[in-house]
Amino acid sequence: AILLGSFATASAQADRTPPASDASRALERAANAVVGLQAVAVSGARSASTLGRVRQGSGVVIDADGLVLTIGYLILEAEQVQLLTDDQRRIPARVVAYDLASGFGLVRALAPLKLEPVPLGRGRALEASQPLMIASGGEAGVISAAKLVSRRAFAGYWEYLVDDALFTAPARPDHSGAGLFNERGELVGIGSLFVSDAAGGNGRLPGNMFVPLDLLPPILPDLLSRGRSALSERAWMGVNCVEADGRVRIVRVTDDSPADVAGLEAGDQILRLDGRPVPTLEALWRALWQGAGSRRAVQLEIERGGQPQTLTVHTVDRAATLRRAEGV
Repeated sequence: AILLGSFATASAQADRTPPASDASRALERAANAVVGLQAVAVSGARSASTLGRVRQGSGVVIDADGLVLTIGYLILEAEQVQLLTDDQRRIPARVVAYDLASGFGLVRALAPLKLEPVPLGRGRALEASQPLMIASGGEAGVISAAKLVSRRAFAGYWEYLVDDALFTAPARPDHSGAGLFNERGELVGIGSLFVSDAAGGNGRLPGNMFVPLDLLPPILPDLLSRGRSALSERAWMGVNCVEADGRVRIVRVTDDSPADVAGLEAGDQILRLDGRPVPTLEALWRALWQGAGSRRAVQLEIERGGQPQTLTVHTVDRAATLRRAEGV
């Protein structure tokens, strides 16, 4: 309560919000809408090797019927999901959607949460000087102030790219699915990662990356009806890559993936995709998804042991490779 009051007062003094008492109530509502989330992946889940079978994080209640927005990797291939409230209740939930393109996940509580949903805001409307609040849920839930230090495209090593990602500091270790709120108590981002370069450039500033809420409204109908957006139906190779000195290097190849079948190996340098130079992760993923459909033949020019090679990767729809709990 002290932190919420101090944050609201600072926001009001910045002449961005209604009086501190109104802002404090809005922020308290926002904090109360954040719940803990525990998920258990189905036996044999591909994602268990990197994410573990049991995942812990947070989610935010966004409608009156118990719809909870979280970060997708927490519920990837999940067979059990529980929501943990501040008053020690454990509410079972079912997976509604996992969206590869945005990174969002949706679950719905199977019993009344009795929590007021938060209004949705716009991450793109944020300014660098604007006060922000990060809230995680569950028994160990924490509320803290944060600031926006950069906003830019983020390319993940796991075939992921989001435009206008929000980067905040100081860093929070409990970022997975945490809510990022503006001074009006509006949800503007969902926590995804810890990063060492939150400010961008070559400087080191530990912080967190949040997926902007702006991505949700256009795809929400698809998520509710189909479990993912149309943008998620795209080519997948099955590689984890890093970039350095103008080159992209493979660090991991998923077993039995298209990349594995094509003969790609950890350590390979990817030079071109379908003749297009790909010196960065962003360039690689954009080139990969430029072609129509999820199933296509991709020509990769690589360098292995100092020698050039050209390999053909027959991409697939990532969703088709994921294990699902029976009946989900």
